[in-house]
Amino acid sequence: MKVNLKRLVFTSSLMLMIVFAATSQNYNSAIGVRGGSLNGLTFKHFLGSNAAFEGILATRWRGFHVTGLYEKHATAFNNEQFQWYYGAGAHVGFYDGYKNHPYFHDDDHNKDYVVIGIDGILGLEYAIEAIPISIGIDWKPEFNIVGYSGFWFGDGGIAIRYYW
Repeated sequence: MKVNLKRLVFTSSLMLMIVFAATSQNYNSAIGVRGGSLNGLTFKHFLGSNAAFEGILATRWRGFHVTGLYEKHATAFNNEQFQWYYGAGAHVGFYDGYKNHPYFHDDDHNKDYVVIGIDGILGLEYAIEAIPISIGIDWKPEFNIVGYSGFWFGDGGIAIRYYW
């Protein structure tokens, strides 16, 4: 019985290593720019073979927005340079009134405000082997809990990062 248990543990460990190797990223950390509804800086750091933290510092409507995301990565198209990723996180934003927002033009919304909310993210990233640059496209919906509460569907973006 002990021999079979050892074989089971060994075989299971070997299979897990193969799976994690197949879904591993091509770099440890990356920094760059992200353009979209929110434009700014992005930093990504891998916490393990397929989990990463991403921080985004962005501007919008004469204010700024800070987002932290936990992401899971997996190989896409049977090519390790392509990685699907998805995850969740939170944000806080500080804005100079709705007067700068394209949808609100009345005095009731003409004030400074703070938003706090939760985020999701779904994307695809390509890490170029020849040069340490990755290019990603993502969709990052948000739900503001504090401040202007509501669901924001439209934060899609493109990120270009230098990785090491």
